[in-house]
Amino acid sequence: MTNFTKTLLGYSAAAMLMGSTAMAESHGGDTIKVGILHSLSGTMAISETTLKDAMLMLIEEQNKKGGVMGKMLEPVVVDPASDWPLFAEKARELIEGNGVDVVFGCWTSVSRKSVLPVFEELNSILFYPVQYEGEESQRNVFYTGAAPNQQAIPAVDYLMDNEGVERWVLAGTDYVYPRTTNKILEAYLKDKGVAEEDIMINYTPFGHSDWQTIVSDIKEFGSAGKKTAVVSTINGDANVPFYKELGNQGISAEDIPVVAFSVGEEELSGLDTGPLVGHLAAWNYFMSIDTPENDKFIEDWWAFTGDEKRVTNDPMEAHYIGFNMWVKAVEAAGTTDADAVIDALPGTEAPNLTGGISTMLPNHHITKPVFVGEIQDDGQFEVVWETDDLVPGDAWSDYLPESKPLISDWVELKCGNYNTETKTCGAE
Repeated sequence: MTNFTKTLLGYSAAAMLMGSTAMAESHGGDTIKVGILHSLSGTMAISETTLKDAMLMLIEEQNKKGGVMGKMLEPVVVDPASDWPLFAEKARELIEGNGVDVVFGCWTSVSRKSVLPVFEELNSILFYPVQYEGEESQRNVFYTGAAPNQQAIPAVDYLMDNEGVERWVLAGTDYVYPRTTNKILEAYLKDKGVAEEDIMINYTPFGHSDWQTIVSDIKEFGSAGKKTAVVSTINGDANVPFYKELGNQGISAEDIPVVAFSVGEEELSGLDTGPLVGHLAAWNYFMSIDTPENDKFIEDWWAFTGDEKRVTNDPMEAHYIGFNMWVKAVEAAGTTDADAVIDALPGTEAPNLTGGISTMLPNHHITKPVFVGEIQDDGQFEVVWETDDLVPGDAWSDYLPESKPLISDWVELKCGNYNTETKTCGAE
């Protein structure tokens, strides 16, 4: 059994134990119930288990401050088990069965898409903490992860401007986030003058393990005499054999750099990072960023988990920001009523962990800095590039013709997809 497998199984076992404890405690009295909807088993447990733990820490810390409106917060944990339809069932269970006032959860876009009708029907609130493909703005959802203009587009700009990349491999897991993100990136690259023959697109299933042929194709594609890079939207545990195969075939970061949007500190934890050193990731937070806020968060995390080997990562920071915004909005509204909290959230500010102040925008996205980090042999990232200012999240891409005229504004227009040309709010 590999160290990676042992680590994953250990996290999953601990997650199930902590989840059971939280469920057992969900029958208390006068509390505010907070739903946690993250996979604790299956292919996405490698990424999502730590987000459940982060939420439990944030709730515990808030309770030490006196809770919210004088009431203790009570976590209710469920395991949708990397099963996308099950996410919808578990969301309904949290809202209808357990009476939670808010839910923090999901990772993949397909899981988020699965639960959208439930949150709309039951008029509850979801905080979604992971980078996604955009092309959506739902009244009941607050997107604290990156939109494409806060991750994918800046990463491509970095590779083009700083690494001189001319040929592009867009490699992703076969579901909505990679496909839509790559559709945006393909249009963006062509807008920048990249020829169609200099763009290679490949998709693989969740949990894909046999990368020999695909990596061989990438190697051949990169041998045309032009600087080549891989833009990776590969999700979950498929990343482990992908990077291993790059090393097996002698593809180094100097030859063909990979910039990943779903590989962070948690995914690297417990792995042999030798073959990955020098490859890149684009996020809005790295554990290695030196600020007082981040130092405190890491110390609190280690104290909560009792394990100084446990890392922090970008989606954890997104939950940190979203949770603090929710607390502020509830206290401003004086109630946990969904309609009142939804109205109170736009304009709410909360510190991020990299030294800035993030703001919830009328389109239910937040302002975020963007960083490109280089993987080090200790599994951390060295920041090699960052934006000058915080970037406002854009729900609709300017690079897709069908999206260009659309804006989202839940404050003035009360619409997630307002067409500025027809002056109408269309159906999503």
